[in-house]
Amino acid sequence: MRIGMVGLGKMGANMSRRLIEKGHEVVGFDLGAEARQAVAGYGAETVDTLEALVDKLSAPRVVWVMVPAGAPTDETVERLSTLLDRGDVVIDGGNSNYKEAAPMEARLAERGLQFIDAGTSGGVWGLENGYCLMVGGTKEAVGIAEPILRALAPEGGYAHVGPAGAGHFVKMVHNGIEYGLMEAYAEGFEIMAAAEEFQLDLHEIASIWRYGSVVRSWLLELTERALSPGSGFEQIKPYVVDSGEGRWTLQEAVDRGVPAYVIAASLFRRFESQQDASFADRLLAALRNQFGGHAVRTEATSSTATTGAP
Repeated sequence: MRIGMVGLGKMGANMSRRLIEKGHEVVGFDLGAEARQAVAGYGAETVDTLEALVDKLSAPRVVWVMVPAGAPTDETVERLSTLLDRGDVVIDGGNSNYKEAAPMEARLAERGLQFIDAGTSGGVWGLENGYCLMVGGTKEAVGIAEPILRALAPEGGYAHVGPAGAGHFVKMVHNGIEYGLMEAYAEGFEIMAAAEEFQLDLHEIASIWRYGSVVRSWLLELTERALSPGSGFEQIKPYVVDSGEGRWTLQEAVDRGVPAYVIAASLFRRFESQQDASFADRLLAALRNQFGGHAVRTEATSSTATTGAP
């Protein structure tokens, strides 16, 4: 099958490469010449305009949009909607908010076009292991793109989960769960790191937990890699970005009245990591000093001081 891939960053490039290795043909477009050149090296045909990409495809055309969520995706889909013909399919494979899917499908339908929202998980490892695909859209649209979807996914790693929006909704919740799992591993290993009397080899522990343990997972395998000697772990700044899906998942929990303690705590923990100087923590220290005369540490000297309590 021949497909157009718009956006040839890490994900788009690796997905293109996997499709080519599975026997499909890829026409790739990216604003960056270097990105186009890299994918051409894998065997893709590349173009420097969306018009050229559409011209290289035959009906029913399938175009996968793999650009940042928000305005870049909206603008790309809008432009494609003026170039494609009735019956063609547009796939949004980025981390878009699920609430944007149904309106986008409706806008495309006005021009006779079909829409799929494809929640895509696998990261940089998807090239080798395949991508878990959570797909929303009509049966007709998904049926047209299914050869591509099955090629990208590992065996058992693809499902048509519902109508437009369902794919991105499931992927959103997936990422919220991911937040909680990562936080649990991080806290557990920090507890072990604090047990200095045992001189625990955290890399070794992460390694053995991968075999037979009830907490084994792919994230644990990545933990083992991160803690391996020479990985550069000690040089990593403890700043954790939240890319949006965790916030959306928590908002859904609030809106639907679903308790989500772990996801909430893991999201707020990421917020905490992003603060160079926490106002709340400074106020907590000041309050302890005020009511109990407890020592505080000053930024200027990193020393401790005690002021009079009322």
